[in-house]
Amino acid sequence: MVLLKDDERLDYLLAEELRIIQSPSVFAFSLDAVLLARFAYLPLKRGSVVDLCSGNGVVPLLMSTKTTVPIIGVEIQERLYDMAIRSIEYNGLGDRISMVHGDLKEAPVQLGYEKHSVVTCNPPYFITPSNKEINLNEHLAIARHEIYCTLEDCIRSSSQLLKQGGKAAFVHRPGRLLDLVTLMRKYRLEPKRLRFVYPKQGKEANTVLIEGIKDGAPDLKILPPLFVYDEQSEYTEEVREMLYGEKH
Repeated sequence: MVLLKDDERLDYLLAEELRIIQSPSVFAFSLDAVLLARFAYLPLKRGSVVDLCSGNGVVPLLMSTKTTVPIIGVEIQERLYDMAIRSIEYNGLGDRISMVHGDLKEAPVQLGYEKHSVVTCNPPYFITPSNKEINLNEHLAIARHEIYCTLEDCIRSSSQLLKQGGKAAFVHRPGRLLDLVTLMRKYRLEPKRLRFVYPKQGKEANTVLIEGIKDGAPDLKILPPLFVYDEQSEYTEEVREMLYGEKH
């Protein structure tokens, strides 16, 4: 049994046969979280993983099916942190996934400097606009806008958490790609893998996935493009497999 509060619901993570607590008024996870969890390199048996901007815990839950190492999620919003805790308990993963309710800028102090193997982060995408433009829903505004953390905060903390040779993976918008690369290099994260995600063939990319190695040698690989929808506006085979575990 799981305790659901207010407008919460229990959704399936179909490919993994897991369940996750969601709420439309807080922030339901998007495809970006699934893409990040699938894109990130994960150690199989040794090391530890930290997920920053963890929200309701979707990335740690998804990653838990691919590795047996400890995964730590960091989330500043108490409501989302609480949802993540209950989802982890519901799925019986409390021995492998833990959550920290706190500011990612403090994560290296709390979790240890240069200690972890992998850091993942799905940061707020938008620089904070004027009060007129920002989302009136506080939970959505914090998740989408750089209110509590900037992109630089995310990348700095990621680097501080990683041991030398550790890997950091981010998902963001292509318009911030140069910011990503510049800041990653500033904080000793050498970009090594890059993948653009497109809504469908013939459209501009709307998502970018990038992974860097701490103190790695320069050698950036551009991976094949990922298309979300086919010409019939159905999920492509690769995305369908990510979401539902289906292969055709």
